[in-house]
Parts: sequence; structure tokens; C-alpha cells
Amino acid sequence: MVHRTQLIILNTTKVGERSLVLHALSPDWGRRSFITSVPKGGGMALFQPLGILDAEVVENPKSDLWRVHGLSAKYPLVSLRTSASKNAISLFMSEVLYRAVREGGREEGLFEWCERAILTLDALEGDYANYHLRFLLELAATLGFSPSWEDLAPFAGEHLARVRELLRADFGASLLVPLSGEVRNEIAELLLCYLSFHSESRIEARSLRVLRELFR
Repeated sequence: MVHRTQLIILNTTKVGERSLVLHALSPDWGRRSFITSVPKGGGMALFQPLGILDAEVVENPKSDLWRVHGLSAKYPLVSLRTSASKNAISLFMSEVLYRAVREGGREEGLFEWCERAILTLDALEGDYANYHLRFLLELAATLGFSPSWEDLAPFAGEHLARVRELLRADFGASLLVPLSGEVRNEIAELLLCYLSFHSESRIEARSLRVLRELFR
């Protein structure tokens, strides 16, 4: 059986010379891995983290690793790919999603929320240094944790007041909360600890070091 669907790429694993396993989110199956063939001579640009692809999935009852083909970019995401700072944020987002959402996990509305988050980052023209903090708070809510300042207090320490400000602010205002690069990084780390605690899996993001350097 063949299904038309969309995929959000979280990570990839190369298999041999011509095959690639796509670790992705889909609206139909949640977090799932698929296998595809890579055209000779490259074509890897299509599989960058957070790429949103149209795809044909061939369901195989004899294997958990279904094959996909007919892949094409649903959106160009030009800003996300050409801006070094947005690209770093997108790598962080994909890494967190890859570690926070387990294989087989299908949280209602997660794909649609992720798609909006990606397109929003791509469209922003400035003042997005706090975007990954807003992303973490919204991810927690989308996964069903519904963070409040009381829930976050055990993780927030000296940054509780700033975390409360981020929680209370609407989207636009949250991006304008004044934070130093060091404080922003520490808040990101405590939010990752909060997500790790509730998802019962250790969520580390090596890409956070890049954001620390970009948004000092």
C-alpha cells in the first residue's frame, strides 16, 4: 500500500553507499524511521534537519522500516538555510526533537505544531535570539507537560524570575525579553533538564554550544 504524506526530517543515518534511513515526524505515524535511496552523486541537501518533505511511503507488513520515494521539498526554507544563526537554531530544534520524541511516539498535533514552528523561524526577520527558548516551552506544552512557573521552579534556580517572564509573555514579547548570552544558555539547559525529567529520557543538545557562541 502506498501513502502520500509529509515528513519532517530530524536526523539521518547512512546505510551503505546509496541508502539513507530518515528519522522523521509524520502526521500519520508520528516519529518513525524510513529508508530511501540517495541519487548517485549526492542529493543530500533535501535531507537537512527540519526539512519538510512531501513523500510517498510504501507500507511493508514484513518490515518496520518502510521505504519512501517521490521526495520533494514542500517549502524552500531559504532563510533557514542561508542564515548561520537560523541554521544553528534549526539544528538545535531537530536535535531536541530527535531525543525527546521516541520512535513510535505519536503525540496529537505534534507534526502540525513543528511545521508551524519551522515556518515561523524561517519567516522571522530579526529578534529571534530567544526563539529556541520559546520553542522548548511550547514543545513541553505540545508533549502534554503544560509547564507553569511552579513546575519549572525546581529547575530554574536563580533564573526563576526570567523564566516566569518568558512564560507570561506572548510570542512576540517572549522574543524581546532581554537576556545575556550566558543567561539564555543557562535557561536553555534548565529547560532541557525539565524536558528530560518529564520525558524520562536524557536530552542533551551538543548544538547548544554553537548557539552560545552566536548569541552572546
